[in-house]
Amino acid sequence: MVDLAAEPVLEITGLVKTFGALRATDGVTLDLRPGEIHALIGPNGAGKSTLIHQICGTLRQDGGTIRFAGQDISRTGVAERARLGLGRTFQVSSLAPEFSALRNVMLAVQAKAGSSFRFFKPVMRDRSLLDTAMAMLERVGLAGRADIAAAELSHGERRQLEIAIALALGSKAFLLDEPMAGMGPEGSKRLTGFLDGLRHQAPILLVEHDMDAVFALADRISVLVYGRVIATGTVDEIRRDPAVRTAYLGDHA
Repeated sequence: MVDLAAEPVLEITGLVKTFGALRATDGVTLDLRPGEIHALIGPNGAGKSTLIHQICGTLRQDGGTIRFAGQDISRTGVAERARLGLGRTFQVSSLAPEFSALRNVMLAVQAKAGSSFRFFKPVMRDRSLLDTAMAMLERVGLAGRADIAAAELSHGERRQLEIAIALALGSKAFLLDEPMAGMGPEGSKRLTGFLDGLRHQAPILLVEHDMDAVFALADRISVLVYGRVIATGTVDEIRRDPAVRTAYLGDHA
């Protein structure tokens, strides 16, 4: 049970984004609490991706505030938000496909330490950095796949590797954008189990169309329709909400 009295890790208040006459984000207010998975759902075109882009800093909002880890980050850039510990994984993987899982995490460890990539080979023999990278792979269940190229990992394993990289960068919260996309039932089931444990390391704002995964994982759900949050509540509250059933859930409820 999430403690709603706890200080939010991420707090979004009155966020607005317009594109000409289109109000893509219309006064969105939501938060993410410690240990929580807060799912953001809604039909295609609801504005979920636009909202996530504003939170991670790739798109500047026109109004409203974003606070993370006690700081107002509304006007800070992507790199600064990442430095503060806001981790994002994408619908399209941004891994170095030719590098092993271990090397991918090593790059993150090296970046966190502020080291140059020009001396990568000697760094690969640096025991402390290797141990740190392996510890991250252990935490996401990929230690046994350390020497496998990222391109050869399964879709679910690549998601886990992205999260290991985010952990290596010191992420205090995760924005996960459609992690189940392209997965079969077994892969979704495995990743659901993994994410269920991840919340205890850092809370998760989860954008996901797989309603089975959302209902299995979410402590709270916010429903976005035409850029507005029409409801926020527990799984049971969202299932019972007539406006949500009409606008989105339908047969999923």
